Amino acid sequence: MKDLKYYQKIIQDKRKQTDFRVFLMEIVSWHPFILNKNKDLISRFPKSDRVQICSKEKFVENRDSLTKHGRKYDFSQDFFQNFSSLFQSTPLPNMFHYRENENSDFTDTAVDSKNTYLSNSVVLYSQNVLYSFMVRWECDTILNSVYVSSNSENIYFSRWVLQSYKVFYSAFINNSNNVWFCSNVTGCSECILCENIENMSYCISNKQYSKEQYLIEKQKILAQKDNFPKFYSQLAQHGVNHNSTNVSWNYVIDSENVVEGHYVSNTKDASNVMFVGAKAWNKDLADVFIVGGSWRSDNYWVQSTGWSDAIYCSACIGYSNTIFYSYFLEWCSYCIWCVWLQNKSYCILNTQYSKEDWEILADKIFAQMEQDNELGNFFPADMNPFYFNDTMAEMLGDFSRDEVEAKWYMWRDEEIKIDIPEWSEVIYANPDMVGNEYFHSKNTGDHNFLNKTRNENIRSLQDFQWYDENNNWKIDPEILNKVIVDEKWDYYRIVQMEYDFLVKHGLPVPEMHWMDRIKLNFWINN
Repeated sequence: MKDLKYYQKIIQDKRKQTDFRVFLMEIVSWHPFILNKNKDLISRFPKSDRVQICSKEKFVENRDSLTKHGRKYDFSQDFFQNFSSLFQSTPLPNMFHYRENENSDFTDTAVDSKNTYLSNSVVLYSQNVLYSFMVRWECDTILNSVYVSSNSENIYFSRWVLQSYKVFYSAFINNSNNVWFCSNVTGCSECILCENIENMSYCISNKQYSKEQYLIEKQKILAQKDNFPKFYSQLAQHGVNHNSTNVSWNYVIDSENVVEGHYVSNTKDASNVMFVGAKAWNKDLADVFIVGGSWRSDNYWVQSTGWSDAIYCSACIGYSNTIFYSYFLEWCSYCIWCVWLQNKSYCILNTQYSKEDWEILADKIFAQMEQDNELGNFFPADMNPFYFNDTMAEMLGDFSRDEVEAKWYMWRDEEIKIDIPEWSEVIYANPDMVGNEYFHSKNTGDHNFLNKTRNENIRSLQDFQWYDENNNWKIDPEILNKVIVDEKWDYYRIVQMEYDFLVKHGLPVPEMHWMDRIKLNFWINN
């Protein structure tokens, strides 16, 4: 019988050779970004024959009994056939929520978070988060942003922000405050339209001003509300690697020996890693998408783990160690091909074994996989329960439908459109859209559009925001009762928390659907 480390080494060596695009396709496609209606539930999973779902509450009730319905390993089938049968027959929770969350029913992948809405991957005591992705480590009041970490606060329409507060329309900001339209800024305060500066204050376009003159010029720039989208679009798209040695690619901070790292911090000896890091070192990682927790090591071919060591070819693993080919485990160890277990050890296909029996069977399974050259491969595409173009892989890579379907991933044909309630009062993001309702109805086939909306007094966003006679920025609270249609004819609303934030900071009402706002914050130059 071979030592377990022998098989771990095979996986490690294989995964260190992965092409970045293959990593995106095989791993990142297991992280959805779209919420679906499935069995009258809002769910991370779409309707398909690849998955069953139940409510989070029902799942919690039944979770402890999952080992009673485990399966015996069938050596007449290959490794992945054994697991696929278990995976497809086990009801999955409609949303992934770990530990305690409050008022976060419309957030997927939430851990100890509060007051979050239409966001994804909000973890570790973060709160008041809207329309954002990857917010963690005690952040507060984050809107329309991507990858905000480490006690950041009051962040709007920004990406890759660490240890900062009052950051607006900016990218790659570290340990800074009161910055607008800036990129690659570290240790700065009160800066506007700046790029690649450190430890500076009262700067505009990298030129330093006196405090008094800066505040005068700042007021002039922030009065140009119509130019905010243009200022944002002109930001640097590439994050400068900072305080790191022997690293490559995009915004790698406080790290060593990282190849193809994208938005990585405190990481050592890694390749093909994205959204990885914590307050202390992680090391020995390959083909990893989203890893958090300090002092973690040995994650190979993994999607979404936290505080877990020795995780191989698995997804959604928390607080566990020595896990192989498993999905959504918490507080587990020494498991192979298991689904949804909690506080279990020495299980295979959700069946409990003694330590001795587990080691014997694990050796036989891995030996067969080694012989079949399957050891180190990730879940097959025909198991993936998500539409490929609704996942982070599609957002971060450039994949054709033909390429995706040829490998047996699912592809969603229809655009997701939200039906607005009948007789909603619609206003238009762009005043040029007014008068084009007929053409929209004709081109889209939505012939009831004019009947469903009250358009006697058609108005646009311009009618709901203005400067008053004292030059104070105002937003009509009536906006909360309207449905806004953007230039793609997608519908969205302004919610109370968003309205309060816009008014407080003198910001214009966004002119595009919240999903497109998030997408603007993703950019991989590969």
